[in-house]
Amino acid sequence: MMKIKKGDTVKVIAGKDVGSEGKVLVVDQKNRKVIVEGVNIVKKHTKPSVANQNGGIVEKEAFIDASNVMFVNKGKPTRIGFKFENDKKVRYDKKTGEVVD
Repeated sequence: MMKIKKGDTVKVIAGKDVGSEGKVLVVDQKNRKVIVEGVNIVKKHTKPSVANQNGGIVEKEAFIDASNVMFVNKGKPTRIGFKFENDKKVRYDKKTGEVVD
């Protein structure tokens, strides 16, 4: 189980986009990768199609490894842990101890 979920705000801690923050758009749990809004932009060459009449070069976000991002809580990057609260498994901020979910 991954500690990062769709909709979380994360900060990139390694790679070419180090220091940038964004919202998680897609999580691939099998390969442990995430797509973050505005991070790891790649250029993709596309043929003309019904959806895109002209084709050409399209810029879009690509997957980044989940180990290269860190959860952001109240503007500061922090680690995430799991604990049981009222017989329910929840994520919590390891710095402050408060429940994230």
